[in-house]
Amino acid sequence: MADHAPMEINVRASGPVSVLDVHGRLTIGESSEQLHEALQSVIDHGARKVVVILNGVPQIDSSGISTLVRISIQLAREGGVLRLVCGPGRVRDALTVTRLIEAIPAFESESAALANFA
Repeated sequence: MADHAPMEINVRASGPVSVLDVHGRLTIGESSEQLHEALQSVIDHGARKVVVILNGVPQIDSSGISTLVRISIQLAREGGVLRLVCGPGRVRDALTVTRLIEAIPAFESESAALANFA
């Protein structure tokens, strides 16, 4: 099995919105769990508007997609919303093929995703 760089998730606030900037492969195993834990942490701390930036993710699989779906559903139940930032490429293609892009709005830029909350 190839050795991959560990996933890095930077969490910051942009006004009332929690922004998670994800770098690394979002695939089955530790990286999907790491993203889930980071998202769960911001929700546990009261975040209801969350943006996940996937531009630094070269690959996503069903496990990564499942993590995004679970968090989106949880946020919706708690009166919150999840938005994705994902430019053209393999990850956007995966989100389109799985029709996730229809369930969780995805934007080309962080500024467009943040403007969607206004």
